[in-house]
Amino acid sequence: MFQSFADTASPDQGPPRLTLLRALMVKQGLAGFMIPRADAHQGEYVAPRDDRLAWLTGFTGSAGFCIALHQTAGVFVDGRYRVQVKVQVDTKHFTPVNWPEVKPADWLREALPDGGKIGFDAWLYTPEQIETIEIALVGSGISLHPVDNLIDRIWPDQPEPPKGKITPYPVELAGKSHKDKRLEIARSLKKQRHECAVITLPDSIAWLLNIRGSDIPRNPVPHAFAIVHDTGLLTLFTDPDKVDDTLRAHLGPDIKIRPPNAFAPGLHSLTGPVQLDKTSVPLWVLHQLAEANADHIWEQDPCVLPKACKTEAEIAATRNAHLRDGAALCEFLCWFDGQVPGSITEIDVVRKLEECRQATGHLLDISFDTIAGSGPHGALAHYRVTQSSNRTLQAGELLVLDGGGQYLDGTTDITRTLPVGEVTDEERGCFTRVLQGMIAMSRVRWPKGLAGRDLDVLARYPLWLMDQDYNHGTGHGVGVHLCVHEGPQRLSRISEVPLESGMIVSNEPGYYREGAFGIRIENLCVVQKADPLPGGDQPGKLHFETISFAPINRRMIDIAVMTVGEKGWLNGYHAACLEKIGPFVSPLTRDWLEQATQPV
Repeated sequence: MFQSFADTASPDQGPPRLTLLRALMVKQGLAGFMIPRADAHQGEYVAPRDDRLAWLTGFTGSAGFCIALHQTAGVFVDGRYRVQVKVQVDTKHFTPVNWPEVKPADWLREALPDGGKIGFDAWLYTPEQIETIEIALVGSGISLHPVDNLIDRIWPDQPEPPKGKITPYPVELAGKSHKDKRLEIARSLKKQRHECAVITLPDSIAWLLNIRGSDIPRNPVPHAFAIVHDTGLLTLFTDPDKVDDTLRAHLGPDIKIRPPNAFAPGLHSLTGPVQLDKTSVPLWVLHQLAEANADHIWEQDPCVLPKACKTEAEIAATRNAHLRDGAALCEFLCWFDGQVPGSITEIDVVRKLEECRQATGHLLDISFDTIAGSGPHGALAHYRVTQSSNRTLQAGELLVLDGGGQYLDGTTDITRTLPVGEVTDEERGCFTRVLQGMIAMSRVRWPKGLAGRDLDVLARYPLWLMDQDYNHGTGHGVGVHLCVHEGPQRLSRISEVPLESGMIVSNEPGYYREGAFGIRIENLCVVQKADPLPGGDQPGKLHFETISFAPINRRMIDIAVMTVGEKGWLNGYHAACLEKIGPFVSPLTRDWLEQATQPV
């Protein structure tokens, strides 16, 4: 089984580890030290070796950071984790801080009125992050100083760096050869008169070279750095133990492979201008170029946007992956509907769902640890069940079930909220408002140039009418057998990246009532060009093609408050579920599916 239910949070270990850190801070003459959840590659996901935030504090969420001072230690988390952090850290020694409402510089100004030196690891912060903090600290007497990582010096059993094998990714699934991708970037560099671009994001390198890795749990990406030149030649810096003859043959003669310790000399050999992404390259890289007197230019990672706009081959492949995954989910849902309240636990749910995905014969991994939150656990947007937190599903509760699979032809992510026994009118009302928001996003047509921030309100509007909301974005980008969270596009009030054809995003509004229940409904969608409508006079619109298929539980819906258009969308979606998924499920599940997709 891919998912483990071990308890990874250690709140009791936080205080003594914090004491060790503070003693080292004294020796270094530091008033504080910043600990992000990040690694040298600046991706969202980290290997166990780099999970320093969890080791120090106990907090295991996918985003956050800690600033440890001598008298206080703030753990900064966003709206997804404000309930979770209070459970996972010792709040007598660590103080949860609402981020991004409270900025690090503002917090530091209040905590250090007399100023002081704050240490940080330049490998783990981007130039933009440090610049933002430093600008906000002007006049405070507080200064930031790059130092060796203090956590690594007090972590006696820190895991070794991962050495997962790197494998080629089929060009027939990628839709474009890595040579063609490199030459497109080279032409752009030459046009701008840039010598090269430095790439550090693991999924960018995986996409560019049509390779996949296994250095990050649930995400098939390799740890590596790359320098791509205006000639199309590329140097890949990665552990040679990850590379075999098959990979060398795939990469070909235009790609040199060097060990990670050659990255610094490689940077020192550059003359510039060197293209860097201010939002993803480690600040350490900028320091190396400064030592070499090489000019740099701030530009977006050249892989980010092309990676987000999928090829026709990638879209066709991921459609197939979602049909397979939808059939597996329907097998699970059929099983779930036959369980008696009080007879199964959250762990049973996770195991059964993974079993159904394994039965496809194509599952390579899950795309993230399955979220199976029942009752009050459903209010934890990113809940992960453990042996100690596991609870039995009781009558009258709701279950938030969010999971996905990694298949060679696609990455899936789908959420359904399921009733355990009877549903209250209040829960049904909340669910229906979430569903109305999801349907509004599914039906929208919009002019080119709009970004996620322009559409995000559609999913929230039904909830806002009742003074309700959710503390996470409405959707994130998704890769094709890459990371389940992929930028730069998002459906979020802070996203300014225009949506373009071929981008995949999730559509997942929700509602969470702390201590009581949670609700979330999620499908994945592809941005497509919309056909003109009869009688219209503004062509050129975009729309979403839904590619996730599994019934939405009709017992959760207050049909009386839904509009004709909303009911029409739901009936059409359920008809598509039956048509597309029906041929791939067992006879028993086919019978269940026919009932579950009856028109409302």
